Amino acid sequence: MAGATVTATDADFEEKVLKSEKPVLVDFWAEWCGPCRQIAPSLEAIAAEHPEITIVKLNIDENPGTAAKYGVMSIPTLNVYQDGEVVKTIVGAKPKAALLRDLEGFVEAKA
Repeated sequence: MAGATVTATDADFEEKVLKSEKPVLVDFWAEWCGPCRQIAPSLEAIAAEHPEITIVKLNIDENPGTAAKYGVMSIPTLNVYQDGEVVKTIVGAKPKAALLRDLEGFVEAKA
C-alpha cells in the first residue's frame, strides 16, 4: 500500500501539518538513515489502516528549517501535531505494534 503517507516540505509544512483538522504524525527522516528505512513500511501500513491520523514524511536533508525549528536532533523522530502543537514525540525505530501503542489516543484500536 505505498503512497498512503504524505510528503511535506519546509514550504508546505504549515498547510499540511499545522493547519490539519486531524492529528498528524510527522516522520523526520533522511535517505541515509537505516532506522528511518526500517520504520517506513510500518508507517505506510499505519497510514493505510488509520485514516483518522495523517502520516507525513519530512526529509531533513531537503528541509532543514522545519527540523531545526522543532529541535529534531536525531532521526527517526516522530512528532504528533494536534491543533498546530506538538503533543507527542517518539524517537527511534520501533516495531509497528509499539508505534501503535505510542499512538493510542490518536488512532482507533483495531480488533
